[in-house]
Amino acid sequence: MKKFTTLVSVFVLALILSACGGGNANVDCTTSVILITDVGGIDDRSFNQSTHEGLVRFADDYADQGACNLPAIQSASDADYVPNLTQGAESTADLVVAAGFLFENSMRDVAAAHPDQKFLLIDAVVADRDNVASAVFSAEQGSFLAGVAAAKTADAAGQTRVGFIGGIESPIIVAFQAGFVQGVHSINPDIEVVSQFAGSFADAPAGQTIANQMFANDVYIIFAAAGQTGNGVITAARDAVQRGEERWVIGVDRDQFEDGRIDADRSVILTSMLKKVDVAAYDVAKMVMDGTFEGKTLLFDLHNDGVGLPDENPNLTPEIMAAVNEKRQQVIDGTIVVSDTMPN
Repeated sequence: MKKFTTLVSVFVLALILSACGGGNANVDCTTSVILITDVGGIDDRSFNQSTHEGLVRFADDYADQGACNLPAIQSASDADYVPNLTQGAESTADLVVAAGFLFENSMRDVAAAHPDQKFLLIDAVVADRDNVASAVFSAEQGSFLAGVAAAKTADAAGQTRVGFIGGIESPIIVAFQAGFVQGVHSINPDIEVVSQFAGSFADAPAGQTIANQMFANDVYIIFAAAGQTGNGVITAARDAVQRGEERWVIGVDRDQFEDGRIDADRSVILTSMLKKVDVAAYDVAKMVMDGTFEGKTLLFDLHNDGVGLPDENPNLTPEIMAAVNEKRQQVIDGTIVVSDTMPN
């Protein structure tokens, strides 16, 4: 492991680590981690934030063993990926974490140039580098459950249209869409699923505009798999509810219930499709600390609780949760097979 030996005072180091959002004030960090965000930024309340929270939790849980979370490096555009990964690789970090499939090609090149550095790539696979662990998720399985919840909720309200808003159209985001549509139609094939891609993971105004258009066209619930763009969808739903309409959003990656709060008693977040990137980041950081890191692909799905819905869903009735849990078990058993592609 790299040894981080400071030449500054403990006081200054404490300030640095405090700014990281995790870590400790030891002068020696025996296992340090660093996050390279995609364009959504560390405060996207979704994918990047969840990854960051996993690293913060790791640093906090193992602070007494010298775990440290270094300040994240944020990417403003894809042109930043190679220089930011390189900066992380040449830092004191023992593990460099890249959040998102857009890093795939850059990761392959930077990992080849830094064979002694350990990397974690989330949402894509670099199979030919033994210093890269790749974490992938069966997003279609978790999204299937979100679709079940959406359809049951819509049926109970006598509604016939739900929506999907994706960020950049790509195989991973299409997997969210495909699973959601299959989940909806497993309950009621007559419910229409209206879909649109925003073309960005970092454009909340675009998400708000698209959501407003959908809500104006009688879409009752929107599942947003769009990173920071999805924050605009939540804003649109809050505005609609404050106008006296009933509209819902299904969050993504982390439990977004608090992000959708209207007041102390209400949130527009019906439920959230958890894609546990925080768990992946935490687990691989722990592997580095334990000396068990391998350059291999790690799959997170319903079988290992790597995707799914929150344990607590205040806006879902017990009857709806019973239907969700029944479908969940059928996917685990193989009775239901969820596709990650849309039908032709």
